[in-house]
Amino acid sequence: MAVANAEGAEGAEDVEVRPVAGHIGAEIAGVDLARPLDDATVSVIRAAVLRWKVVFFRGQELDHAGHIAFARRFGEPVVLGRRGSASPAGFPEVETTADRLELGGRFGMEHEEWLRRRRHTLLRGWHCDHGARIDPPAATVLRAETVPPYGGDTTWANLAAAYAGLSAPVRAFVDGLRAEHRLGVGYQPRTGDDAYVRHLLDHQVASVHPLVRVHPETGERVLYVNGYYVEQITGVSRAESAALLEMLLEQAVRPEYTVRFRWEPGSVAFWDNRATIHLAPADNAHLDFRRIMHRVMLAGDVPVGVDGSPSKALTGTEPGRW
Repeated sequence: MAVANAEGAEGAEDVEVRPVAGHIGAEIAGVDLARPLDDATVSVIRAAVLRWKVVFFRGQELDHAGHIAFARRFGEPVVLGRRGSASPAGFPEVETTADRLELGGRFGMEHEEWLRRRRHTLLRGWHCDHGARIDPPAATVLRAETVPPYGGDTTWANLAAAYAGLSAPVRAFVDGLRAEHRLGVGYQPRTGDDAYVRHLLDHQVASVHPLVRVHPETGERVLYVNGYYVEQITGVSRAESAALLEMLLEQAVRPEYTVRFRWEPGSVAFWDNRATIHLAPADNAHLDFRRIMHRVMLAGDVPVGVDGSPSKALTGTEPGRW
C-alpha cells in the first residue's frame, strides 16, 4: 500500500466513508469492487484504510478473479505455499477459510477441540495474520461467501490507538522492548503424543519483532502485540514477560479501541495488518451453519522499531519467501 492522502479526491465524489466506531472501522459506500477502480477511488480507499485501520464494503458481487484484481490495486498479493483444503484451484492468491472443512478431522481433532486448544485463555485468539513471519502481510482483504444467520462476527482492535492510550512512562518503557513471535504458541497440547505439535516442530516459524513498531506509511507507533503468536518479551524473565504481555494485550483489546462487524454474503473487509489485531468468531462453533470466507493478503515489509532496528528472523522465514 503506497502513501496517499486522497480524501475528497477528484473523480471519487460518489464514494462515501462512514466511520462506525470512535477509533477504528469505517464503511465505504458508492463503490462496486467488481468493476475497475479509477485512481481517485483507490486513493480514497487507501486513505480510509490508513486512517480507520479496517474498512467494510457491503453487497459486493466479487468472484475470485475480481477479488485478486481489487487487492492488486493496493499491493502485491501473496502466493501461499500451503493453503486450506477448501481453497480454490487456479487462484493461488486466494485462501478459503471454512473452519469445519479446514480443521475438522485434521491431526485427530474435531472443530470444537481445535477451538478449545487454540483459545485456552481469553486473549489467545487475538492475532494479526502470519505474525510469526519476518515480513507479516501488510493488509488482508476478506470476502464473505456464506455466513450464518446469526453469530460469526469478527472484531478488530486498533494497535496505534492502544499505544497512544498508554501512559507516557509506559510508552517510553515499551519503546525499547522486543518480543519473540512463534507459530503455535497459542496452542495447548494434548496429553501424550500430539500430531499437531509434531507438525509445528517440523514447520516452525519464528521472528523477533519490536514491541512497538513504527508504521511504514503513517509514522504512527503501533503496540505490536497479539495473543496467538507472541512467545516471550526478550531480555526479561518469563514471569515479567507474562505479566507485561497480559497488561499490554488487555490494553490493546479494550472495547473503545475495537470494532465488531456483522457479516452478510457479499461483505468485504479490508484491514491494515500492520496496525490491527483481530479476533475470529468463537460463538458459532456449536451452530450447524456454514461460514465460508475467502482472503487475499498483500505482501508486507520487515517491521522496524522506534530505534530504527528491523525485526530479526529466527527460523523458517525470510523476506518475500512464502
